[in-house]
Amino acid sequence: MLLELRVENLLVIERAELRLAEGLNVVTGETGAGKSVLAHAIDLLLGARPRAGIVRPGAGEAYVEGVFELDEPLRAELGDRLPPDADELVLARRVGSDGRTRALIAGRSATIGELRELAGRLIAFHGQHEHRRLLDAPEQLAILDDFVGPEQGAAVAELAGAFARLAAVRARLRELAAGEAGRAGELELLELQVAEFERVAPEGAEAEELRAARERLRSLDVLRLAAAGAAQALEGTDEAAGAAQSAALAADALAAGRADAALGELADRADALAIELRDLAGEVDRFAATLDGGATLERGPLAGAQPTLEAVEARLADFERLERRHGAAAHELPAVLERLLEQREQLMGAGESAGELERETGVLEEQYGRLAGEVSKRRREAATALAAAVRTHLEDLAMPGALFEVALGEAPAGPRGTDSVEFRLAANPGVPAAPVSAAASGGELSRVMLAILAVAGTGGEAGTTVFDEVDAGIGGRTARAVGNMLRELAGRGQVVCITHLAQIASLGDRHFALTKDTGAQTSLTTVSELGEQQLVGELVRMLGARADDPDARAHAEGLLRAA
Repeated sequence: MLLELRVENLLVIERAELRLAEGLNVVTGETGAGKSVLAHAIDLLLGARPRAGIVRPGAGEAYVEGVFELDEPLRAELGDRLPPDADELVLARRVGSDGRTRALIAGRSATIGELRELAGRLIAFHGQHEHRRLLDAPEQLAILDDFVGPEQGAAVAELAGAFARLAAVRARLRELAAGEAGRAGELELLELQVAEFERVAPEGAEAEELRAARERLRSLDVLRLAAAGAAQALEGTDEAAGAAQSAALAADALAAGRADAALGELADRADALAIELRDLAGEVDRFAATLDGGATLERGPLAGAQPTLEAVEARLADFERLERRHGAAAHELPAVLERLLEQREQLMGAGESAGELERETGVLEEQYGRLAGEVSKRRREAATALAAAVRTHLEDLAMPGALFEVALGEAPAGPRGTDSVEFRLAANPGVPAAPVSAAASGGELSRVMLAILAVAGTGGEAGTTVFDEVDAGIGGRTARAVGNMLRELAGRGQVVCITHLAQIASLGDRHFALTKDTGAQTSLTTVSELGEQQLVGELVRMLGARADDPDARAHAEGLLRAA
């Protein structure tokens, strides 16, 4: 329920505060006093776009604030957005003179969308032309579902979930179908790449061995010449002694003078040198022997053999081709192969995924069809009852003999099912029924809307319903009937009605009047809550009589007594 409505600097209203009550709250005022401005203030709370020039001249910004009752479900939903000790919910909207706006929920900044969503659940607003929206096909379907009862709302929510799941699976299937050609090409490329890897079978450390072997094989002749030269220098020839033999002769010669300590030391050194040279000669011989086999490898397909330079070059070419193609170093190639295998597995499984999605589609279609059928059955059962109840209320609203129908048809599958609905009206007997929006005059349309609201509500959860001159185009006994209907609605939830008819105003549980002062340079409207005597005077004004007209005053008092 809306407890308070505060408005500041909104066109002719400098400051107004309405403390609203349960039941029927009535707002009246002369033409031009600002009733439409007050209605626009409520519209701003609902996230509407501000009208151009709506900020009061000379003011920096306009401000609208609504204070609402805070129940436990709403408190739990808002959570940390509310102060811990909050016992009310405050929604607000600021509109700067430059047109920029800010939304506030519980004193904190919010988006306009968040304000619109939250306020729309608390207030149902029916403006001078807003009732036409109520008669659009989607709204009519919501009204019929609301008339069916709470179980229908739960069923429609379940139906919407099933439709969303079905739509998601179908979209995924379309994506798979659209990508099938590309998938086949990508899979073919992956097969070629994997086949190349499997043929080469690279091992991370093998490339380093191959590069070392290549360098050895390329230098084989030079190495052989070096080893042979060193062996000859160390071991000598038939014509000349080598370094090892010469060192041994030097050691023998020096050994004769060991009696001298210094010469003995030199003899030891010559002896050690001869041993080292003989050992070096042996190492050179062994190295020379290895050159006969070229090179040996421990990894890869060439391991354990004595590959030729051509074989090593060919194997390295395979490695280098993979490195260039995949932008990876040799030691990273095994990881590249692993990724390629994973991609191939995913693509090969895409066909299986499509099959699974098709099976899931079938299950979801069956589920959606079953739920849609149940929802549709309840709608068809309720359509006749809704039409009959609305006709009864139209009788009460001075439309005797009016024919009202709820026509159901088929519609493309959607979140609310496969039904279309159309409210049809024949305002006078003998006239064929036609869509309400085309068959009803402005006053008749207002009454049809009230009859529908009285029977089925608005299809929402709002605790406050606002009517902005919904009584336009009616008068006399019809106005009284409309007022009684508004009072009936107010018995179920708070109603705020902006009206120009005394017959309706007399039925209010709380009454607010707008008065405009044009004496100042800028017109100024004040909003006052009326007591009983003030209310009589306001009703006299609304009846179009002078304030001192005794007959009009008696009429106004009679309206209040009849209420």
